[in-house]
Amino acid sequence: MDLLIIAGLLLLGVLLFLVELFFIPGISVAGIAALGSLAYASYYAFSEIGLTGGLLTLLAAVVLSIVAFVWFMRSRTLDRLSLKEEIGASVDNRDERSIAVGQQGVTTTRLALIGMADFDGKTVEVKSIDGFIDEQTPVVVDRISEGTILVKRK
Repeated sequence: MDLLIIAGLLLLGVLLFLVELFFIPGISVAGIAALGSLAYASYYAFSEIGLTGGLLTLLAAVVLSIVAFVWFMRSRTLDRLSLKEEIGASVDNRDERSIAVGQQGVTTTRLALIGMADFDGKTVEVKSIDGFIDEQTPVVVDRISEGTILVKRK
């Protein structure tokens, strides 16, 4: 009966260990329960069977956990659970690419460092290099850096 209890605790601990690693990442109830189950199986073996049984149970807990981890990584279960769809959408930034240095426009929103401005009917996101700029203030493109349009007051 003792061996059946220990085997059940080890099996439960290994299953909860796999659930913790692959399905509920982070420290959660499954991880704490897995650790508790494996620890109690070892404690129970030490107290009921003796030193040899306890050490064998401790060794079995470590080996079973490693074997289960390797088996799960090699199985196709992760392939079936993982996402395979790629995101093909992209942001349409044709308006931003048509803006040139020196082009003049008007802010459509307050630039609290970043806001919107209108350049020849094209509303784009801009960044102020002059600090805060109120709405409907004329601005000019000072430079374009890494896709960010930097403007200053006209």
